[in-house]
Amino acid sequence: MADKCKRHSVSDPLSKDLVECLRESMQRELKFETPYVFVVFGASGDLAKKKIYPTLWWLFRDNLLPVNIKFVGYARSDLIVCRLRESFEKFCKVRESERCAFDDFIKKCSYVQGQYDTSDGFQKLQSSIADFQKESHDQAVNRLYYLALPPSVFNVVSTELKKNCMDNGDSWTRVIIEKPFGHDLKSSCELSTHLANLFKEDQIYRIDHYLGKEMVQNLMVMRFGNRILAPSWNRDHIASVMISFKEDFGTGGRAGYFDTAGIIRDVMQNHLMQILTLVAMEKPASLNAEDIRDEKVKVLKAAKVVELKDIVVGQYVANPEFDHPEASQGYKDDKSVPADSTTPTYALAVVHINNERWEGVPFFLRCGKALNEKKAEVRIQFKEVSGDIYPSGELKRSELVMRVQPNEAVYMKLMTKKPGMGFGVEETELDLTYHNRYKEVRLPDAYERLFLEVFMGSQINFVRTDELEYAWRILTPVLEELEKKKIQPVQYKFGSRGPTEGDDLMQKYGFLFTGTYKWVAPKL
Repeated sequence: MADKCKRHSVSDPLSKDLVECLRESMQRELKFETPYVFVVFGASGDLAKKKIYPTLWWLFRDNLLPVNIKFVGYARSDLIVCRLRESFEKFCKVRESERCAFDDFIKKCSYVQGQYDTSDGFQKLQSSIADFQKESHDQAVNRLYYLALPPSVFNVVSTELKKNCMDNGDSWTRVIIEKPFGHDLKSSCELSTHLANLFKEDQIYRIDHYLGKEMVQNLMVMRFGNRILAPSWNRDHIASVMISFKEDFGTGGRAGYFDTAGIIRDVMQNHLMQILTLVAMEKPASLNAEDIRDEKVKVLKAAKVVELKDIVVGQYVANPEFDHPEASQGYKDDKSVPADSTTPTYALAVVHINNERWEGVPFFLRCGKALNEKKAEVRIQFKEVSGDIYPSGELKRSELVMRVQPNEAVYMKLMTKKPGMGFGVEETELDLTYHNRYKEVRLPDAYERLFLEVFMGSQINFVRTDELEYAWRILTPVLEELEKKKIQPVQYKFGSRGPTEGDDLMQKYGFLFTGTYKWVAPKL
């Protein structure tokens, strides 16, 4: 039984090299004898049960966390640990062989009930941490606070944390903040100023889980690790860049929240803008977090403010003919959505970057719900071959595609000779599909990677204050204009590619969609 209960006996571990590297680094940098506490504010919410607790379990299971660690849930709900466990256990994907390890994980969990706007609960939390410190031979406790909370309570919770729950100088405190980081430029700056008055920049971790995804991480390696790509990564060779985030479902019961934000705030301003900076930035001086974030900020500074003429917004309507449980209901058919709502569920924006590398190259940011497929990818479309000697229309533009999800892949769409006696050409691909090439490797969840980086004090994949400000600067004016003028979104059917006006705008800026080629993920 003892062997069965060893935490390192994992049936589907991360890459052995990654695990060993992380374990050695943790042992060296984190000093396992030091106590750590990971506090989840909003422990009764969806994010906590679906993502945060499962991620902590996976890291614990794989021996990637300090041994002397406690997990504390904090919320207003009247809960005990066993009920908290019931809420997240089904999302943890615990195998039968891991039951003993999971029980050990639960033993490290506790819960504090408290309000967010009064000191009582925070004082109880501090008392709980003090008790843990006594159990740890009075060693100072390193503290990680995850604010999985509505933006409306960010200010009061952070203020109470600073007042009641900080380290004593012999340890550190790190605060993880979940998006949205403000509603527009003004509110974002106000939040940043508030946090800056409480914490140092290196204590603040603004988490955008897309930055932890494997293929987003791969963008820098693809760009700066391959000589074959570097010479063509500019306006002389690239016709356009499309960054897409498509969902094949509607608001899924979140329409009330979604209507206060819309797809631009929910996806474009953060996920897509972050990917844009990685695609467009210059080579950083090193892999140091500040060197990378400096280059990302330069891209945002060079990006022009999006104008109304460069954006298309849409809103989905019912399509009973489409085979999906939600398809019979349009966005405004949801009772929690106002009948006169102009909140977009689809948006396509054209971003222009005014620098030597990218002037004249349109960056299309496209995102939407209730579309024909679930997909997130970066598509680099290259210009036509000069001096085409083949029959007119046979040559198509080459494309480099980095698919973030699903079926993580990198493939190059290019032209090749048709097999046979003739000399015709056709489209094919050079394909690196991760689940095919790396069959024995479990790709880490984005949150796993990001949580480890917080433990290790690396901010390489977290959003800096000035980066956030410049990203909001690009989109806030057009958001305000859309709302002030109450511009009606174009209707599109559930399960379609989105409004045809989006395709028209892309074609206006030179994007070519032939529809003659479709990548198919190879079978395992």
